[in-house]
Amino acid sequence: MRFKKQKRHRKTVRFFCVCFGFRQPFKVLCDGTFVHHLLHNDLTPADKALSNCLSAPVKLFTTSCVLAELKKLGAAQSASFQAARKLAIARCDHEKVVSADACIAEVIGENNSEHFFVATQDADLRKKLQKVPNVPLIFGLRNALFLEQPSKFQRDFVKSSEEKRLHLTEKEYKALEKRTTSVPANADEEDSGDEEGLGHHNPGLQPHNTRNYLGKERDVKDRVRFKRKKAKGPNPLSVKKKKSHENLNRASGKEVKGDDGNGENKRKRKRSRRGKTVAGADV
Repeated sequence: MRFKKQKRHRKTVRFFCVCFGFRQPFKVLCDGTFVHHLLHNDLTPADKALSNCLSAPVKLFTTSCVLAELKKLGAAQSASFQAARKLAIARCDHEKVVSADACIAEVIGENNSEHFFVATQDADLRKKLQKVPNVPLIFGLRNALFLEQPSKFQRDFVKSSEEKRLHLTEKEYKALEKRTTSVPANADEEDSGDEEGLGHHNPGLQPHNTRNYLGKERDVKDRVRFKRKKAKGPNPLSVKKKKSHENLNRASGKEVKGDDGNGENKRKRKRSRRGKTVAGADV
């Protein structure tokens, strides 16, 4: 069960990293309810518990409005207030103190430009943030932390954005339409200029990188032309050296010196060995 939960969390983290550009160390925005849950269930230190949940290093944040709300609750939440004060403060720009859920919703905004993970025990706030495309949510259940899977709205948003990338925008379509109409017109002008004479065609006024294509190649960009590999000779170190004529003459000269003056070669006498007589064979 624990292995399946970690696998599910890693899959969710990968979804937000690939689709929305989340990067390590992850920034986690905590509210007062989540800090109280960590202390009540003895999930300390908080950064270690969250890093185990996300399988990555984390940085914990809160807002000044959350601290003010915990302070108003008095001695009942004094421990939570002291623990929340140790977290980094995310900028909320509120002149007057507002509720914690409203403050967090405003910090996240419509796009979550700061790429915050939101950790809260408030179910209403989680439902509200599920309608924001790139907001991963963390909540606690007893002595365990869970990362919510992407909502249906978030998955549909990713699919629609991927489909938009595949199609041309209106500006790109108009630019492409102008380019396709201008290329044949320029080609007709060049053909007419060639027929009238060289007076209308001044190659010196053309830009340096322009190329005139004929036939099908007019509407196509410069193609990559691969160089064919030429046949190379054999490796000179692996080839056997040829024998020169001088070496052949020297070898023939040595054979001549071994001959007699009459030009006839001496025949070597062959020694024949007789068989040994056996002892006691005398007649």
